[in-house]
Amino acid sequence: MNVINNKTGWIEVICGSMFSGKTEELIRRIHRAEFARQKIQVFKPKIDDRYEKDHIVSHSKMKTPSIIVENSDEIYQQVENDTEIVAIDEVQFFDEKITDICNKLADSGKRVIVAGLDQDYTGKPFGSMPTLLAIAEYVTKLNAICVKCGNPASRTQRLTHDTNQVIVGTNDIYEARCRNCHEVLD
Repeated sequence: MNVINNKTGWIEVICGSMFSGKTEELIRRIHRAEFARQKIQVFKPKIDDRYEKDHIVSHSKMKTPSIIVENSDEIYQQVENDTEIVAIDEVQFFDEKITDICNKLADSGKRVIVAGLDQDYTGKPFGSMPTLLAIAEYVTKLNAICVKCGNPASRTQRLTHDTNQVIVGTNDIYEARCRNCHEVLD
């Protein structure tokens, strides 16, 4: 990644399927910025209550404190002027305003790092992720390992027949699958 000076902001997107290491990568970037003594604010949606309420937590149990918000407007309202980096986990769960919020923050000179699913359980683009991917300066797409065949997994397999787009869960409801092993259950 290039170093950009003069208070220029930018957007970084970390995406992939479940179990690909998105939150782990986000936390890694947060910790590196902490070592550099940069001021960071970390946000997560209230809907994500899988591990700890006031932390973002990876499936491998890496964690960092976070601010819980209901919607993207709350993120913008809570970002402090001297914050240099805004990190947002599970960005696909936010309303469509999240794209404008990320743009405003980057335009004001902040480094914005978001992590989230790029596809839902059916393999279709998820929420505002397609737009965020298009406007980001940096994109990191991660793959998991397919639990069926061991190939790179870019899809999230839902193990239940529930057809709601959003069901928060972990390996009790989801597993990583490659393109060939992924199937949408009726």
